[in-house]
Amino acid sequence: MPEIIFNGPAGRLEGRYVHAKTPNAPLALVLHPHPEHGGTMNNKITYHMFQTFVERGFSTLRFNFRGVGRSQGIYDRGEGELSDAASALDWMQELNPNAPYVWVGGFSFGAWIGMQLLMRRPEIRGWISVSPPANMYDFTFLAPCPTSGLIIQGNKDNIVPEPHAEKLVQKLRAQKGIEVDYRVVDGANHFYNDRIDQMVGHMHDYLNRADAGRKVVVPPKLISAA
Repeated sequence: MPEIIFNGPAGRLEGRYVHAKTPNAPLALVLHPHPEHGGTMNNKITYHMFQTFVERGFSTLRFNFRGVGRSQGIYDRGEGELSDAASALDWMQELNPNAPYVWVGGFSFGAWIGMQLLMRRPEIRGWISVSPPANMYDFTFLAPCPTSGLIIQGNKDNIVPEPHAEKLVQKLRAQKGIEVDYRVVDGANHFYNDRIDQMVGHMHDYLNRADAGRKVVVPPKLISAA
């Protein structure tokens, strides 16, 4: 897939981008886990989230936050990384001025950044957060959360224990006007070892229900624990 370099607020940012074959396709931005804990755009979960959107016909971008891989700059505790994500979305929108809508997805730290981005960008129609680190970061900025989305969580996660994610979901569900779909993957740890297929299945099932991109048939066994 094409390697791209685009300008961010702290210098050049390195990414991977797949342009949809159909004209005026929707856009998807996928954000990786924590830069100081080995997180990159090539993280396994980030990669599979990216491929899920590609399969559905989205023009899709994942990239390295500042200071990761060939991206310039240094880690900035989330503030700079949010600006990086906004620049990435700007880059995609300049290339695709007629895109009908945008989705954002993120894993762990990337989920936290993605949910902040949707507060800033009203063109984001939906979001998918995998294992949002609700025990580590403040999510009270989602007041109110501007659009509906999906949270996926493993019940064997010892980095973000499942009750913390459930508490975040309950707070969001108390808000009017949005719906938060919560899918718990049985037996999944934070990195979804041996459970990637189930994670992807839940993504496709939710995106099918949301009429986002091309529909993809999901084997029932992959979402039976929803």
